Order: sequence, then structure tokens, then C-alpha cells
Amino acid sequence: MMEYKFGMDEIETKISILQEEFTHLHDYNPIEHVLTRLKTPESILEKVRRRGLDPSFEAIRDNITDIAGVRVTCSFVRDVYQVYDMLSSQPDIEVLAVKDYIEHPKPNGYRSLHGLVRIPVHLSDRIVPVTVELQLRTVAMDFWASLEHKIYYKYREAVPEDLLAQLQDAARTAADLDDRMERLHVQTHGDFVDSDRPGPTDEVVRQLQELRRARVNNRFV
Repeated sequence: MMEYKFGMDEIETKISILQEEFTHLHDYNPIEHVLTRLKTPESILEKVRRRGLDPSFEAIRDNITDIAGVRVTCSFVRDVYQVYDMLSSQPDIEVLAVKDYIEHPKPNGYRSLHGLVRIPVHLSDRIVPVTVELQLRTVAMDFWASLEHKIYYKYREAVPEDLLAQLQDAARTAADLDDRMERLHVQTHGDFVDSDRPGPTDEVVRQLQELRRARVNNRFV
């Protein structure tokens, strides 16, 4: 379980770095918030039982791929693909599988981008490859998925047909909202990432260095 937690932490750190970079060097940050989830041993064993798997570490590693999960919520659909590309292009991340439920929604209306990635975790005596499930979705998709989960939990997955129809309609409304809000954003702000924005000047760098030295020397500026 520690190995999976460390793998999840590695992905979360990479996302935090992207968030800080966009906050300080660009005019727009595509990442709204990030959630992480580590399955409990009880939940893992229940999944092993349902699938009829051998309850061994090897079988669990090979067959259960959602033990560690990271969910990234973005403002717009374009952001979802952009953030995924930024993460998946990093050399230490290996993409195992991708399921695009935005382009091809599930029958119930669920929309999200799922990536199964493997990342090396450096322990004291070895390097362990850890699989992490990465989910990326918009705020509207996240709101819909949260409501859908609560409904399925209440009805123990036996959701009445009329509620299912309403959920599908709500999913279409959320997709339409995503599209309209993205068009409004482009209309008012232009491109999403200001790649031509100049970096910090030499004077700014000098001031930052003085500030760092002041903190090291434990005094105020």
C-alpha cells in the first residue's frame, strides 16, 4: 500500500509543479483542483473476491489497476487534453492505456478522460514501477459524476429508469455548458496559454536572490 501511495504522491507532485508554473509564469491556470484516492485493503480484497482472483500480491498488481487514483479537475475540455499531454509526455511516465469518455461517453452520459500510467518509485533499496489511474474532467463533468455516484449509491446501483433518463439529459446539458463556456472564454481572453509572455527580468531574479539570502540568514528584508 505504501508503494501505491508513493506512486500517487509522485503524480500529485508533478501536477503541483504544473499548477505553480502556470500560476507564476502564465496568465491562465488550466488546473482547478486535484484529488487523490488510495483504495483500502478491504476494498481491494472485495474486488479480488468479485473477480475470483487469487488473493496474492502478484495477482493484485496484474489485475487491479485502480488502487491509486489521481483526479484532476480542469476548467474546460481543452484543458483536460492539454494537461494530460503535459503529464503523459514526461519521460518517466509510461502510458499503459487511455479511455476517452469525453469523445465517446458511456451510455449513462459519463464523460471523462482516463489514463492508466506507470511511474517509477525510488525506494531505499530498489525502484518499484507503480500503476496509477489518472482521471481528468471538467468542473461540469465532475459535478455530474458526483451526483451520479450518490444516486447509484442510494439505489444500490438499481436506479429507476426515469432517473437514468434524467441523468443522461443532465450529462448532455453539462456537455453543452462546457462547450458554451469554452467559447466564451476564448472570445474574451483569446488563447488559453500565453506562451509568448516574457519570463522574469534580470532585476526580478536579483531581487528573488536577495530575498532568498535574507531568509537563509534568518532576517527580514
